Amino acid sequence: MYEGVVQDLIDELGRLPGVGPKSAQRLAFHLLQADAADVERLTAAITEVKAKVRFCEICGNVAEGQTCRICNDPRRDGSAICVVEEPKDVVAVERTREFRGRYHVLGGAISPLDGIGPDSLRFTELMSRLASGEVREVIIATDPNLEGEATAAYLARLLRSFEDVKVTRLASGLPVGGDLEYADEVTLGRAFEGRKTLT
Repeated sequence: MYEGVVQDLIDELGRLPGVGPKSAQRLAFHLLQADAADVERLTAAITEVKAKVRFCEICGNVAEGQTCRICNDPRRDGSAICVVEEPKDVVAVERTREFRGRYHVLGGAISPLDGIGPDSLRFTELMSRLASGEVREVIIATDPNLEGEATAAYLARLLRSFEDVKVTRLASGLPVGGDLEYADEVTLGRAFEGRKTLT
């Protein structure tokens, strides 16, 4: 549609997750109109993050060293591990300020249609962490979708061999501020399964 480097930029931006053709075009023209200093800062930030950031050797979270800040924190409870799919999920759980344990990032979810099987994820590393005997609870916090449920079910089966480890799954159901009439059957069913006694 456009010529040369402009189209190349649109194509590259369009390869980013969640960026469709129209968004890629808007981003490209924003960059063309931006000050050179702003574009240079963006370029430097991308280059620096690729050079400095890696994945934690222990949990798989993003880190600037061999281990992340959470694994380095001696105040964290080593007896509880929250298993999540991606590093962004660690941030989401941390924002709640409800969990003071450690994490394990799988690096995705089981998705046979996308060619992602158990061997593609960090299950082996989790089993090695559990072998130490320090962990007393594993909280499965995968997404409540088809892939996340398949991953949770697979992980629950793997963890059966650890008799001293309590395995829990995050509750799911109705969001705060949501209306019953707009909830799908699965969400509403989960809300009924996870109901609490009030008195």
